[in-house]
Amino acid sequence: MKVVGVSGSLAGWKTNVAVHHVLKAIEDLDANIQKELIDLRDYDVEFVNGSPLAYYNEDTMNVVNKVLSADFLVVGSPIYQASISGALKNLLDHLPVDAFNRKVTGMVTTGEIEKHFLVSEYQLKPILSYLKGLIPSSNVFIHNDSFSEENEIIESEVLERINLFAKEMISLQNSIEQRN
Repeated sequence: MKVVGVSGSLAGWKTNVAVHHVLKAIEDLDANIQKELIDLRDYDVEFVNGSPLAYYNEDTMNVVNKVLSADFLVVGSPIYQASISGALKNLLDHLPVDAFNRKVTGMVTTGEIEKHFLVSEYQLKPILSYLKGLIPSSNVFIHNDSFSEENEIIESEVLERINLFAKEMISLQNSIEQRN
């Protein structure tokens, strides 16, 4: 089984660190699960223009195919202006409507305003559901104050929520895999 984490930020490191922590928690719970972190800042994912995937550059095709090949996913985004990042939305627009069928798709968001935790529920969750993802009952929002100046998570409560989130994701994905 393979989990892919997507860090949907092109600036800063908080989202990357948050997704990395979830992937590490999954690895700590089950060392047999392969993990991969896709940091969108490392790729030149072209803007969607309605063309078939084969018409886009190699980075775009590679990222889309890595996401599609995952057994389950952790999708991370900073919250800007009460919305997910444009880079993440652009990637999601490249995916077919059934991209996440039979895949757990967990959400991790970071932001400056506490009420931005609602973006996961009211913006990202409907997109992931439209793509047929199975959404865990919880997601993780991490306030920027929970990070040190070096962008490390410094609140134990946040790390505990990440571990519970990882457990739920593994449990849900194992249930799906057992039904096959």
